[in-house]
Amino acid sequence: MTESSDTAMGSYVTGGAFERDTQYIEDRIVADPDAVRALPAPPASKIGSLGFGLSEGAEAWPVEPGRYRLVAAAACPWANRTLIVRRLLGLEDVISLGQPGPVHDARSWTFDLDPDGRDPVLGTERLQENYFARFPGYPRGITVPAIVDVPSGGVVTNDYPQITLDFSTQWREFHRDGAPDLLPSDQIDEMWPIIERIFTEVNNGVYRCGFAGSQEAYDAAYERLWAAMDWLEERLSTRRFVMGDTITEADVRLFTTLARFDPVYHGHFKANRNKLSEMEHLWGYARDLYQTPGFGDTIDFTQIKQHYYATHADINPTRIVPLGPDLANWRTAHGRERLGGAPFGDGTPPQPKR
Repeated sequence: MTESSDTAMGSYVTGGAFERDTQYIEDRIVADPDAVRALPAPPASKIGSLGFGLSEGAEAWPVEPGRYRLVAAAACPWANRTLIVRRLLGLEDVISLGQPGPVHDARSWTFDLDPDGRDPVLGTERLQENYFARFPGYPRGITVPAIVDVPSGGVVTNDYPQITLDFSTQWREFHRDGAPDLLPSDQIDEMWPIIERIFTEVNNGVYRCGFAGSQEAYDAAYERLWAAMDWLEERLSTRRFVMGDTITEADVRLFTTLARFDPVYHGHFKANRNKLSEMEHLWGYARDLYQTPGFGDTIDFTQIKQHYYATHADINPTRIVPLGPDLANWRTAHGRERLGGAPFGDGTPPQPKR
């Protein structure tokens, strides 16, 4: 992103194929910092890691209820993952939540939805202030989700692939009764390459289409995306969820892209071979999750559309936010019960959103 003024939106299309910057603050919040420090460093990964210690230069912070604040914009698909997992596991009372508005400029996400435009706990107007509190002049993107240490006001981590994994593994003592196991040990070996494919080809694939800087880059990105969408359509024709009968981390990671597909990616990012609502199994699957507590109740379609159409000014120079499509169809019957299974297995759904 480039900055030409305090209110500049920045540039997202830089020419050629889109490459995502995946360098994040890789500190972790863990149940036993000493034990994690003793583990081997994780291999390079864009989807996080399980069973490893810290990356070079990263720090371990202790799990402490009430100490940390998750800053996660409802508009952002990467942040949306953390909102879903926090709800599913019942961590609302131990990790507080700050939510920036849907539109940011080249400097930062802002807390413009809060009274006086300041986060009521952190006291800051811009998330940038919290990055700078720990890393003065932080040179990379001011991204969400970010977890902030409330006492110091400094950002602990913005490593979104790892945050949800640590919510499941490191915060287990504080999970609600009946919380789902999003990382079932007997499915990890099969799930890991599936999660990687979902990230590279779908989660990031829509951005590869939208931010392509040449026809050739776009064409290649389009073909890759739809090959993966067709693979998922076939997979979900015989199983209710990505891994089978119950929800897992793989469903969380896929859902946040599907929820944005027809409102944004189909038109704004030119991922327009067909709409999600025209794919029998993926569309039924997406509605099944949307109607499951913890998923649809984290979705704000208005903010989602505002974010993409108003922020990506080099793609949409007028910054006009379209009125369509009609999204009432997300509440229609999905019929996925015929495949058996249940979202929470032997567990229970989270309580209604506060």
